[in-house]
Parts: sequence; structure tokens; C-alpha cells
Amino acid sequence: MNLYKNILLINFGGIGDEILFLPVLQSLKRQYPSAKITLCLEGRSKAFLNLTNLVNDYFCVDIKTKNKYIEMLKLYFKALFGHYDLVISAGSNPLISVLLYFTGINTRVGYSVSKASEKLLTYPVKLNKQQYAAKMYFDLVKPICDIEFELPYIDVTVEKKLDNSVLIHPGVSAISVSKKITKTISPEKWAELIKLLLRNGKKVYLAGGPDDKECIEIIRKSLSNVELDNFYDMYGKTKNIYELATLIKQSEVLICSDSAPMHIGVATNTKTVAIFGPTHNELLLPDSDMFVAVKNDVPCRPCLWDKRLTTCNELKCLNINLDNVINNI
Repeated sequence: MNLYKNILLINFGGIGDEILFLPVLQSLKRQYPSAKITLCLEGRSKAFLNLTNLVNDYFCVDIKTKNKYIEMLKLYFKALFGHYDLVISAGSNPLISVLLYFTGINTRVGYSVSKASEKLLTYPVKLNKQQYAAKMYFDLVKPICDIEFELPYIDVTVEKKLDNSVLIHPGVSAISVSKKITKTISPEKWAELIKLLLRNGKKVYLAGGPDDKECIEIIRKSLSNVELDNFYDMYGKTKNIYELATLIKQSEVLICSDSAPMHIGVATNTKTVAIFGPTHNELLLPDSDMFVAVKNDVPCRPCLWDKRLTTCNELKCLNINLDNVINNI
């Protein structure tokens, strides 16, 4: 079936959001193998393109800046003159359907979030946020694809796993920090976890990105008086996100926060133990024994996004018992 030959996909968010969007790309490429797929994403997530070969072209629109209206015009004109015959937008803003309608693209798919979207979209799709986010995105392709849902997949080949290895990635995105969103335990507690793993005979690898420099330095300082025969500091040695994905795939277990590396762990089918605080683990991790959420089930969690836009000062949800992390490995 070659009904669609030139497809525009619009998905704003961080790298984790783009990884969760992969089942949409996977399905479209399988259903319409000869189609050209163009992805519109935020500039901060451009590194995602190194994780997949399913995108033929892309352009960036940074709608979360002070120039958001100019950026939206950029999106409109790119869509208008791109000669697309199908556009799929993952946005829930009611104005998206209006913008897409005036591009003149024949087939327009998006979430049904207003009366306008019901009338202006070719296929208005019910927005169900109470499910694994990748399935929420996958709902968008159901009207035009007959492919069954599959987990996000990143094609990384390694010869063998690092024996008895645990990879620690403690970081979260810089945008979370700038918005005063705390989603992970303290660097000191990460260091305590590393000590526990070493005592349990594990080979521990530590990784992180440029945003994690301060956190990594505190961890290093906390480990300065510890016997580190089985500790491998990989910070700065993974030069790009694909190399990080390769290291994750090589590891027997990944321990991380609710962050992009967690989604890479899922997409590379690596045993992942994710530490969750104020966010909803059931919406961000698939239901599988391979991917485990460790959390402190206080009555107030999860609160982030549903009840509040920043994290509270008490952070009871991040009072994580590290023995629970160890027991899940």
C-alpha cells in the first residue's frame, strides 16, 4: 500500500518524548515503506535523529521560546510548501488543528481536544493520557495503519554484554533543572548506591551527559575514599547519544532516573531499574518485568503534571530505600 508518499510528523518535547514517539515512525515505515518521512521537532531534541534511520528529513521549531509565534509561522509555511499528503501531530493544543487545516494537507491526524479539531482534522483521535505514553502516541496511526503496537526500538548491535555490569546514569535534563523540577535522588545518594553495588560484587559503570557535570563531580568526590577496583568512570567517554545507547545495550542492568536514558533502556531492551519520584511510572514505563520502577509510594505521588508544574520542597517521594534498588537487580 503506497497511499501516502510524503509524510510530515510533528512531535515537540525532549529526547525522551521522541523515543516514545518511535512506534509511530516504526508503523508508518512498515505500512508505507517508500514514503518520505519528515519530522518536526524541537532543537534541543535533534540528537534523537542519531538513534534512528526512520527519518528522511527534519526541521526544528522551538515553540517554547519567547519567539513561539514566529516559530509557529515557520511550522505553518514549512507544512504549507512541503507538498505533504499526510500530517500527524502529537500536540494537544486546540490551535494545532486550525493550523493544519490551513496548510491544505489532504490527510490530517491529531488529537480530538476541541470542537474545532473534530471538524478540521481528517482523523480526530481520542486523547488517552492514562496509558503508557508510547501507546498514547501510537493511537495516532491506528486510523491509517493496520500494524500492531510495538515498543520503541533503537537498532544497536553489540557483540556481548559487559559481564556482571551495572550502568549508573544519574542525570535528568537541563530543562527540568531550570524549571525547578526534581525527579531524581541526590548525587550523594547515587554515590551510596554505587558503594552498595560494589559491595555486592557488581562492576559499576558511571555515565552522564554535559548537563550532569555537577552531579558527576559530587559523586566522584563522595567516592574518593572508596576501593574502586570494579568502578569504571565513563563520564565524557560517550561522545554522543548513539555511543550512550551502545553502552546501555552492553550493560546487563541500567539504573537511572525518569529521563531519556530510561527510554533508551526500553528501546534497546536492556534490563532497566528506574528511580521515580513525582512522575507517574505507569505512564512512562511499559508493563514488563524487564523495566522496573523503584518508588516511595507516599499518598501524594504522582503529582507532577497532573497536580503541579514544579516539584514540592518536601520531596517525600524521593526518599528511596536503596535496598529496594539492589533487590531489583
